[in-house]
Amino acid sequence: MRRLHYSFLIVMAVAVLAFAAQSAYDLMERANALYREGKFKQAITLYHKAESRGADPVATSFNIANSYYQMNDLPNAAATYRKAIDFSNGAFSPALFNMASVYFRLRQYPECVAAYHRALKLEPENVSGWLYLGEAYSKTGDAVGALRAIEKAYQLDKEDISIVYQLSEANIAVDDFDRAVAVIREGYAAHPEEIDFLVYLGDVYRLNKQYEESAGAYREALGVRPDDAPTMYKLADVLAEDNKPFVAMDVLNNLTQIKPEFSDAAIFLGNLAYDAKFLDRAEAAYELAAKQGNAESVFGYKNMAYDAHAQKRDDEALRLLRIAQQYFPDDVTLQADILEFEKQ
Repeated sequence: MRRLHYSFLIVMAVAVLAFAAQSAYDLMERANALYREGKFKQAITLYHKAESRGADPVATSFNIANSYYQMNDLPNAAATYRKAIDFSNGAFSPALFNMASVYFRLRQYPECVAAYHRALKLEPENVSGWLYLGEAYSKTGDAVGALRAIEKAYQLDKEDISIVYQLSEANIAVDDFDRAVAVIREGYAAHPEEIDFLVYLGDVYRLNKQYEESAGAYREALGVRPDDAPTMYKLADVLAEDNKPFVAMDVLNNLTQIKPEFSDAAIFLGNLAYDAKFLDRAEAAYELAAKQGNAESVFGYKNMAYDAHAQKRDDEALRLLRIAQQYFPDDVTLQADILEFEKQ
């Protein structure tokens, strides 16, 4: 659930009569207690009574709207936030922010954008507001508007690591990969302990088909975390995509030695070795994956067996299939292939 920017607020104007003011105060206190207990219908009733006794209509309307929101009655929440805004002559930013949240949940994104703009005129340094505005712009398909909003949040708080990633992604959305890279570099310079910046940088380069730069970023990350298996896998993957399968195989070989239980790496190594006709290496990799229970190894064994069969080396084909069957005895396709080759 999208959260409200502000929870209920206790604000009351002093009524003319002291008795009425005290009664309004007591009613607000009781209503707030009911709200905290999750008894929203009862709270709404008391907020209305408090308003009739002289409580500030901005505060009561805002609290009633929050209650409707918690009850998931979004249309009434939006209408009551508008009342709070009108009572304040448009100067009560919490109601504007929360109304924007309601519009977002109702998927009324243009209205959401407009509400955030009104709220941010009152609170221009509200970082969360700019980020939510960016999200709303994204929902309208306005990537430039989203970028401008997130850029504003970044300028207000460059220490928030999550904003660095969001701003980079916003730049990617408008195909400004240079700025996306620059933002990540800025973030890493400010937070050198955040090694994931380098991994993400590799992802950004790869997305832009800058394979050498991508591999360089992954290697930079591995220079700090040399045994990081996911990054090693990413490095091998981009090397393979850059038509450097032998270098990729070396990376994967190191990876399977460091973390033999990483069976996907073994499958990847087996497939690259198979394509390169390094059949012994491929078989060893598939067996390593099979020992970890990775059923994809069956396809590797089968491919090698079918090739052997095509070369009229059925003994070799049967040998490979029976090895696979040792690890996956319940695989009926293996049983069928073995029977077929035995007949021949």
